[in-house]
Amino acid sequence: MLRLFKADLRKEGSFDEAMRGCIGLFHVAAPMEFCPQATENVDSYVEENMIEPAIQGTLNVLKSCLKSNSVKKVVFTSSISTITARDNFGKWRPFVDESCKIPIQHVKNTKPSGWVYVLLKVLTEDAAFQFAKENGIDLVSTITPTIAGPFLTPTVPSSIRVLLSPITGDPEVSAILTAVNRRMGSIALAHIEDICGAHIFLMENIKAEGRYICCARSWAMSEVIDHLKKEYPYPAIERQDHDSVIPSEISSKKLRALGFSFKYEINDIVRDTISSCIHHGFFASIQK
Repeated sequence: MLRLFKADLRKEGSFDEAMRGCIGLFHVAAPMEFCPQATENVDSYVEENMIEPAIQGTLNVLKSCLKSNSVKKVVFTSSISTITARDNFGKWRPFVDESCKIPIQHVKNTKPSGWVYVLLKVLTEDAAFQFAKENGIDLVSTITPTIAGPFLTPTVPSSIRVLLSPITGDPEVSAILTAVNRRMGSIALAHIEDICGAHIFLMENIKAEGRYICCARSWAMSEVIDHLKKEYPYPAIERQDHDSVIPSEISSKKLRALGFSFKYEINDIVRDTISSCIHHGFFASIQK
């Protein structure tokens, strides 16, 4: 049975009723804000209107978990945006795992495409782990890559818009995909059903702790575009040949070591994504 509750992110206690009687919490919500609105003091605007509400909302949810006396575990949805394949000297790491966190100060100083979302995810996850540690909450996080596949929402999810930007030519989301490739050296992907499966797996596994990268694997940008062209041969798609010589390995070794297996590869991910977008009429506008 599905039950809906009304809550206010900034109001402590607002989630108490929703948590009552629950044994586990999946924290999957986060604002998908890539670029802030134009303002004279962009840093203050982002801090006050995006980051603070996200952190406070997360902490209020965790406080409600404590009050419930029934919630045993929290699975927090993090993002590949919190990870970088480059070391402190800007060189590619051959192996990328959960410890390869992107430096916050670097993000604030350089403000790459999607920098607001990067800051939001890093700072919110850090706050969640700190609160969990201080209050004895069993919390683990899934580091999700670009997620695609079928969707039920009336609009196309942001993650799918990023993946399909070589088809749509949308400059804002194209810049996000390019920034991801520049930071990671490749594009890490996962099917939505694998992501859901990993969340449930980590919730049920008593040995799970800390952070877990959750991607089938990563592919060179040219490979991603080749698969998009195969499933949707739109003439505007341009192949790119400037991939890294040796892309870093984005590893889900820690998750696999617990016993999790991925069911979907890139051909499944792209095919299911394109099929769902066609069903929702997403491509109709770009063909006119």
